[in-house]
Amino acid sequence: MNDTLTNDDLTNATCANDTAGNDAVDQILRQWARARPDVDCSAMGVAGRISRASRLLEKGIKEYFAGHDLEPWEFDVLATLFRSNPDHRLCMSDLATAAMVSSAALTNRVDRLVARGLVHREVAPTNRRMVLITLTDEGREVVDALLEGHVANEERLLSGLTDEDRERLSGLLSKLLTSLGDVGSC
Repeated sequence: MNDTLTNDDLTNATCANDTAGNDAVDQILRQWARARPDVDCSAMGVAGRISRASRLLEKGIKEYFAGHDLEPWEFDVLATLFRSNPDHRLCMSDLATAAMVSSAALTNRVDRLVARGLVHREVAPTNRRMVLITLTDEGREVVDALLEGHVANEERLLSGLTDEDRERLSGLLSKLLTSLGDVGSC
């Protein structure tokens, strides 16, 4: 029996190990370490995990809302209006800021929500240049009906983390978002 490993044996063993890591990003980092051992790709690990986690969470959230004939962005706009103030009303610019979308994208979204009867659009009585968006009774009912299920779905999606893990991760992500300029508007 020959105990000497060839380059092919090492390559096959390395490739087999690529699928044995903790997550898909581990595999990517190992590949970069082999391809460019002179470059520290640790930042890629953090950014890649955040990106992949975001996509997987978005997929799980989208599936929940699809079961209720709603898009996540629709719920986001409705929920933003619901929680904003007792009148459930915001001007377009404040709603665009809160929803983190451009004015053009928000106009399209509001058009679709108006057509569904979930929001009402009107010109502000004191400033004709300002457009106000108000949650309708039906829109409030949608938020009320889906909020608890949405939170339960997010709990399910985060069930791999302990309460301590979630608190630590939330703090770290808040620190990262703040460093990237994502600060509250209030």
